[in-house]
Amino acid sequence: MTTPKVEIYTKWGCPYCVRAKALLDSKGVAYEEYDVTMGGPKKTEMIQRVPGAQTVPQVLIAGRPVGGSDDLAALESAGKLDVLLAG
Repeated sequence: MTTPKVEIYTKWGCPYCVRAKALLDSKGVAYEEYDVTMGGPKKTEMIQRVPGAQTVPQVLIAGRPVGGSDDLAALESAGKLDVLLAG
């Protein structure tokens, strides 16, 4: 079984980004991290992929936006994160 691709847009020094990555790390989830600290093409890409996104982190699972750190924690609390990660 393959796990869905997990992507996270982050900024340097962002405590919410650290928390979101720590949660993914604690689950042994591999993710691709995109640093948008300095803006640029990845920031533009984030806004295109997650319309209305003004904050980081922005987490995508299998290309679907799931929100930020609090959203990820809420999914985990509700027992829904493992389901999403299982594909």
